[in-house]
Amino acid sequence: MEILVTGASGYVGSALIPRLRADGHAVRAFARDRARLAPQPGVEVHTGDVLTGAGLEQALAGCQAAYYLVHSMEAGEDSFRERDRRAATTFARAARAAGVRRVVYLGGLVPANGEASPHLASRLEVERILLEAAPEGVALRASIVIAARSRSFRFLVRLVERLPVLALPAWRDNRTQPIDGRDVVALLARAAVVPEAAGRSLDIGGPDVLTYREMVERIRDLMLVSRPTWGFDRTLTRLSGRLGAAVSGEDHELVGPLMEGLRHDLLPRDGAAAPLLGVRLHRFDAAVERALREWEAREPLAAR
Repeated sequence: MEILVTGASGYVGSALIPRLRADGHAVRAFARDRARLAPQPGVEVHTGDVLTGAGLEQALAGCQAAYYLVHSMEAGEDSFRERDRRAATTFARAARAAGVRRVVYLGGLVPANGEASPHLASRLEVERILLEAAPEGVALRASIVIAARSRSFRFLVRLVERLPVLALPAWRDNRTQPIDGRDVVALLARAAVVPEAAGRSLDIGGPDVLTYREMVERIRDLMLVSRPTWGFDRTLTRLSGRLGAAVSGEDHELVGPLMEGLRHDLLPRDGAAAPLLGVRLHRFDAAVERALREWEAREPLAAR
């Protein structure tokens, strides 16, 4: 197929493109800045902006499928939810006009019991907009992605690396199912071609159900460092978000909304996605070890 990948300069987009090429597809990459794209032979590059629609008509022309891997977390005059809504609406309109039958979107898991955070509610809204635009659209919902370039994983590693004591708020006992970045890419690639996935929202997660405390402690142990954990019974989302951002070196615009989403369990509704799409899943420890190896191949980890 002719496939467009938006967000091609991000971690997931840049990892997905070679997988799609290996599967025999003709791939187009779409990004705001061509200079941020790693050279990939045989990939047609388009520049533009999903928020304004610039470049979308030409990029989507003749495509049978398109990946929407864009998520706005930058600071700005508008809220990230408003920017997400505008960008998704603009893209959906362009995809419908181009006759794209399958749009594949990567969103976030939402709590089964409890109100979704503003960040996760925005993901759900984008999902609805995109699935309404394409007759065979597919949405995948994931929690924390374990990969060297995944910002949520990097945030956790930086906390383990830089804090002498791992102080964890009340959300430490909530559960989720982190997923290996390799599995996310494989599931996304299959989502474009499996007929039975059409029109569905599929929750994806790894085979291990872990509390956030267990996840942090497993990362600590696999990094071979000694860091005691200390739990306290208050959530302090705003304060812990700002402290976490400062310690990790990440933007608070990213960390704050992510930490708001930790107030409830974030678990898949079922395990249907991997069998449906034909993907075998990696365990958490194997995912972390591989991510740390890839990280250290590019830059040192001081704690190691």
